[in-house]
Amino acid sequence: MSTAHLIVTIAAAAWVGFSAVSMLTRAKWVVEPISEYGVPERWWAWLGTAKAAGALGLLAGLAWPPIGIAAAIGLVLYFTGALVTVARARSYGHLVFPALYLAPVVASLLLLP
Repeated sequence: MSTAHLIVTIAAAAWVGFSAVSMLTRAKWVVEPISEYGVPERWWAWLGTAKAAGALGLLAGLAWPPIGIAAAIGLVLYFTGALVTVARARSYGHLVFPALYLAPVVASLLLLP
């Protein structure tokens, strides 16, 4: 395992974990936009849990890479879906936010030895 992979993976897990906690605690700056995008409130806990599981999976992948790969692929799909959701809501100025979470996850996947 390279140092770059270790650092990027830990940073990605922390960043995605922060996003999960923000959603699960229903931080105003998170739930207001997703309401505007048309995401039903009944999905919020599931979405936050998926992000938390992905973050934990990235960290577990440092010990057993197949879990990290699966977590990274799941998070890539999650944040790609978020990009599509934001674009469908025509909130083009907000596309950067899911992309900011997607980028380090992709980098973690690409840095795998």
